[in-house]
Amino acid sequence: MRNAFEAWAQRDGHIVRRREDKPEEYLVYETQRRWVIWQAALAHGQQASDATKPAVAAPAVAARPAVRPPEPVRASVRPDPSVADEAAVRNSVLNEVLDAFSELDENAGIEGLLKVIQSLKKKQKAMATAGSEG
Repeated sequence: MRNAFEAWAQRDGHIVRRREDKPEEYLVYETQRRWVIWQAALAHGQQASDATKPAVAAPAVAARPAVRPPEPVRASVRPDPSVADEAAVRNSVLNEVLDAFSELDENAGIEGLLKVIQSLKKKQKAMATAGSEG
């Protein structure tokens, strides 16, 4: 995960050097800030995608054979509904995370980032408990 982040950060022009005394942190504050946001978005997205998957999907996946034969090409290709659902979940999660971080004060620092992450986690737990009750 960190390699993907560092590749993205370098393409975006960020300095990805790490601190010598704390190799898990980046030397430049902005890169460290984006790393924390990246992790929060991935964790939040994973929870959201897990919450939207139906409970019946897991046994169905286990029952499928490991190798599927290639399907013939059809004249009209319809998008797979699961791919469309995953894209919708990704977009909603991304928008939710961006909205949460856009409200963050620039002077809040890492503590502000952690507060936003905690609020996202609380919102996710509330949605999960509401989904399991209904």
